[in-house]
Amino acid sequence: MFGFEPIDFAVIVVYLVGITVIGSWAARRVKSAASYFIGDRKFGKVMMAFFMFGAATHYDQAVSVTSKVFRSGASGIWYQWMWLFTTPFFWLIAPIFRRMRAVTTGDYFEMRFGPSVSLLYAVIGMLQMIVTIGLMLKSCGAMVTAATDGRVDANLAIFATTAMFVIYGVAGGMSSAIVADFVQGLMTFTFSFLLLPFALGKLGGIAGMRQALPDSAMVQIVAPREITVFYIFMISFNGLVGWVTQPHTMAVCAGGKTEMEGRMGVTAGLFVKRICTVAWMITGLCAAAMYASQPGMNPDEVFGRMARELLPGVAPGLVGLFIACILASVMSACGAFMVASSGLFTENIYKRFVVRGRSDKHYVVVGRIADVMVVAFGVYFAYTLESVVKGLEIFWQVAAMMGIAFWVGLYWRRATVAAAWAGTLASFAVLLFTSKIDLPLGPLGHLGWDFNEHFARFLPSFILLDGNLLLSWQMVSYLVVGFVVTIVVSLFTRPVDPARLDRMFACLRTPIAPNEPETKPFTLPTGVHPAPRKVLIDLPGFEIPRPTWIGMLGFMVSWVIVLMLIWAVYVILGL
Repeated sequence: MFGFEPIDFAVIVVYLVGITVIGSWAARRVKSAASYFIGDRKFGKVMMAFFMFGAATHYDQAVSVTSKVFRSGASGIWYQWMWLFTTPFFWLIAPIFRRMRAVTTGDYFEMRFGPSVSLLYAVIGMLQMIVTIGLMLKSCGAMVTAATDGRVDANLAIFATTAMFVIYGVAGGMSSAIVADFVQGLMTFTFSFLLLPFALGKLGGIAGMRQALPDSAMVQIVAPREITVFYIFMISFNGLVGWVTQPHTMAVCAGGKTEMEGRMGVTAGLFVKRICTVAWMITGLCAAAMYASQPGMNPDEVFGRMARELLPGVAPGLVGLFIACILASVMSACGAFMVASSGLFTENIYKRFVVRGRSDKHYVVVGRIADVMVVAFGVYFAYTLESVVKGLEIFWQVAAMMGIAFWVGLYWRRATVAAAWAGTLASFAVLLFTSKIDLPLGPLGHLGWDFNEHFARFLPSFILLDGNLLLSWQMVSYLVVGFVVTIVVSLFTRPVDPARLDRMFACLRTPIAPNEPETKPFTLPTGVHPAPRKVLIDLPGFEIPRPTWIGMLGFMVSWVIVLMLIWAVYVILGL
């Protein structure tokens, strides 16, 4: 049975069949293209929290954190805690997406800047999801191979995982993803902590782990050269800029009944993920303590290797449960990302530019075909990735490209169509210029470029690490250029139609009413009048809304939780 004990094999099969049946059962909710791509907006706070947790938490993140901690120490936690300081802001952001009354984030770009920028976003958004799906599938294959000591091929693991989430995702769209994520979220939480008691037991607890580490400085959560306070600030800021344009953000914020479902779901789901990240960090330190004397260890495989060595001797079926939980974490996110991507293609490319005026049934069929194509490209990307950590860094960078236009356009009326294009392309140009590129072109050879090879020697040492430009300073370069170009070009190009902007901002400041009927994007239901304009600072051309008491209270409580999590890590590590 592929190297598994019968009980382990049975656990995996029961999970795969069960979750496929559960996800496919939710297909009965699909009554229109909107319900396929964003659900029916009938889910409550608990379901939305599990959806956010499931969509945001997947095994590649555990691999990347564990891998980085294994090499660099506890400071590797910031490869996912980069979002810790942005989580309070999500409490404020979530209602904005719900008030758009939109199906995809591409609908926002079309209303704010027009169809050309919506098309640009759809292409970049799909690219984000292809990168992410490939990243998750690569980490899944590496884990299964490591956990089974090579008896199960990575290709088989990727194929089985992909087949299952494609089956229920194609059938039920976003509703299937949300329903399945309730079960898969529980399993994802389980895998985050499953190895810890056994690893710490083998090492003699936290004290024994610290003593066995090859370098006592590995328990520090801020590293002297690479993961510094400035590094943490930049990846957090970059994450805040890019989160709003991740295609699944619309669904996790706007798939609930009201704004509060989105707020509670996003914030609660993400704080649970922050707790899981602490478990991944401690697991990485345990791995460093256990395997420090073994050269040639692949950091991407330490999580799986620990499972292979620790779980079989504890209880029968635990290896199967571990692998089923990992598959759950991958499938929960991939299903949501797949449907979000197909929504961008169908709603903002096919429906807008290719075939208009057809029935909902036609567009659902197109969306299902797009689901399969997006996943196919994701699988291809999985085989081109250098490593899981490198893939995660690519995702961070791509996600921020159109976030610049999103934020500037959300608060400044003067932002123009030309500026959205110019700022995005300028950011991409700087990103490519400051990167290493090796693109095979078949019989034409390859396209190669290495910024560090040509320019690193001319740069000050504080922005370099081992002769390479630090990721944090690369982020500074493309973000600064993107914001500056967007603002400057806006001042010298044709402004957007004021009537279009009035409609958009009227919609964004009008709260969602209970049982509000579904409407077209940025359209208030019949009988609903726009809420009065209340701004924080009344400057000409700016739309910075005055925060509500609920918004500020939740924001402050979220910051208290952030500080408590940081304090807890210091206590656990004995710092």
